[in-house]
Amino acid sequence: MGRESSQKPGYEIIAYITQHKERVLGGTSLSLFASDEDQLNSMTSDIAKAMKADVVRMKNGDYLVIRV
Repeated sequence: MGRESSQKPGYEIIAYITQHKERVLGGTSLSLFASDEDQLNSMTSDIAKAMKADVVRMKNGDYLVIRV
């Protein structure tokens, strides 16, 4: 069976970090634009370390910082 719609997900998306301006959207999580690969990596690791969170690299090269 699938997850019931009334159940809260077991994770929280803290930040979405990308190098593509068109992917920066509004919402409850922080959306950040990085101008190059080095900035992308350092921003992701700094945020994850500060928030004691995990990092997921998506197939499109963007990063999600999540707390489980």
